Amino acid sequence: MQLSPPDPRKNKDKIILGIDPGTNIMGFGIISITKQKMKLIDLGVVRLEKIKDPALKLKMIFEKTLELVDQHLPDEFAIEAPFFGKNVQSMLKLGRAQGVAIASALNRSVPIFEYSPKKIKMSITGNGNSSKEQVAAMLQQLLEIKNLPKYLDATDALAVAVCHHFQNNGPTGATKKYGSWNTFLSENPDRLKKK
Repeated sequence: MQLSPPDPRKNKDKIILGIDPGTNIMGFGIISITKQKMKLIDLGVVRLEKIKDPALKLKMIFEKTLELVDQHLPDEFAIEAPFFGKNVQSMLKLGRAQGVAIASALNRSVPIFEYSPKKIKMSITGNGNSSKEQVAAMLQQLLEIKNLPKYLDATDALAVAVCHHFQNNGPTGATKKYGSWNTFLSENPDRLKKK
């Protein structure tokens, strides 16, 4: 009888940074994985609503995300993928915020993973239509968080990191990984605006 070799991912310690991008409030959540045990490292928000210039907001998102990457040295970066809404201007602003956050991780060669909002909720609560409050309550139990943060953008970001851990270590595997700008752009040509 031949035994299959152990999966090297199963016991690898790692740090995952999750980002819930936004142009007024950006959430972040950081977890460590040690022998499949999740532990909360940090969570919070970057408040941007007082910055009026959209370009300066993007600069702040880039700088703050880069600061989180440099401080916590994550092995993987998970972010909420774009969703399609009726307000085109809001979608455009959110897409820019997502792109800038992704750029900061790629700037440090951290692999990127994207998950849809529905997939994130489904992996945390088992229901893709869960409310932010339901997601936060489940995370509070999973990670033994004593006090939930004031802004649920923080728990939304934490949910992205936890979702990534669950997806990456489950039978289906992670949704998508990008190791460089060239890979990201070659696989997502529609995300590059052409003149």
